[in-house]
Amino acid sequence: MRKVFMYSLCGILFIGTACTNGQKKVKNESVVKEQTKKIEVPAPDNTLTAAEKQAGWALLFDGKTSAGWRGVNKKVFPKGWDIENGTLCCKPSGKGEAGSIDGGDILYDKKFSNFDLKIDWKISEGGNSGIHYLGQEINDWPIWKTAPECQVLDNERHPDAQLGKDGNRQAGSLYDLIPAKPQNAKPAGQWNSVEIICYKGTVIHKQNGKVVVEYHLWTDDWKALIKNSKFPAFNKDFADVAKEGFIALQDHGDQVWYKNIKIRKM
Repeated sequence: MRKVFMYSLCGILFIGTACTNGQKKVKNESVVKEQTKKIEVPAPDNTLTAAEKQAGWALLFDGKTSAGWRGVNKKVFPKGWDIENGTLCCKPSGKGEAGSIDGGDILYDKKFSNFDLKIDWKISEGGNSGIHYLGQEINDWPIWKTAPECQVLDNERHPDAQLGKDGNRQAGSLYDLIPAKPQNAKPAGQWNSVEIICYKGTVIHKQNGKVVVEYHLWTDDWKALIKNSKFPAFNKDFADVAKEGFIALQDHGDQVWYKNIKIRKM
């Protein structure tokens, strides 16, 4: 009788342990599945993740063609730019911004007002370029005369990094106006990520995941900033930045590459 009781007790303990282990296994599997759901695999270059699509992001560059892009004050895509290994690439002239042959700045052929813009860029050694936003097309004018610029630069080699005031011509800065702080640009030949948020006059530059610039269009502080800059000499109305405009990439005569250009309307 005692043996039967012991066998029964062992059986109960075995079943209980098995059930407990089974529950732990199911629980652990559920945790792993839940964690896997939260980790989204990055999308290949020039594509959108499912989450980005759901959030309303749209690609401005497909990595294969110049569709949607054209030269500023031109109807065609200039030969000074090329599609190279999934990037929009500006060909170098070796003579700076004055040496471009059938080049010049390019823009995406649609205006935006409130938006979140993301771009990856890589600059050549000693190179200079820029990302303009809220720009306007005016005959015989470069777009920089109407548009704020997020600077793209090789901080180590290009002399612009030493000019201006307090580093306001270095990468990520609001060009010649507000320096990017912290200055966290990666060296020439490495990819940098930029995010430009523009919403009802509030503008933010993010560089490599950090907020480096914040300012507010059309305010008294903004007007004073422009008044004391070089820009009124080129456009007396520069402070009156348009509420809606083009996004443009600058040809400064140096080789530069752009990819993963995407935007979300706000």
